[in-house]
Amino acid sequence: MAKISPLMLAPPLIFGAFAVLAGIGMFREDPNALPSAREGQTAPPIVLTEFPGKTLFDDATLRDGEVKLVNYWASWCAPCRVEHPNLQTLSDEGIPVYGVNYKDQLDNAETFLTELGDPYRAIGRDEKGRVALDWGLYGVPETYVIDGEGTVILRFAGPITQRVIENTIRPALEKAAGQ
Repeated sequence: MAKISPLMLAPPLIFGAFAVLAGIGMFREDPNALPSAREGQTAPPIVLTEFPGKTLFDDATLRDGEVKLVNYWASWCAPCRVEHPNLQTLSDEGIPVYGVNYKDQLDNAETFLTELGDPYRAIGRDEKGRVALDWGLYGVPETYVIDGEGTVILRFAGPITQRVIENTIRPALEKAAGQ
């Protein structure tokens, strides 16, 4: 009988491992959702640079007893432009929306808000992206639902659409309010 080389076993074993991982991924609740290590945990400290002419928010704001959204955005982000009217709608409904301008040029960010409106109750700048790293940001836009004690209830990566508001954001806001 021929002796089987360990090198001959490697390809089928590697293929099997990939098949198992793919199978696990297919049976996740939402295969498009990016995992968040922050959900259910206290929001990381937030120390931002002032956005001239705007109210700055800080770590204490996240724990002020009020349910809120924290939205990471940038003027160079096309999906941020798409979601912006929906953030304005939520803000107009009285939902506090706080903005973090991510790795952006100040003049471009100011033009963005002048053109599209400012839905943010307060806003700060994360010029180097250090705060975003602590929050586990994948990219912009990204929105977090925070309960009144500063716990992350939901992290949503991608633009907030009407469907996302109804199916994802509103249920998370209700959950945050009920805690």
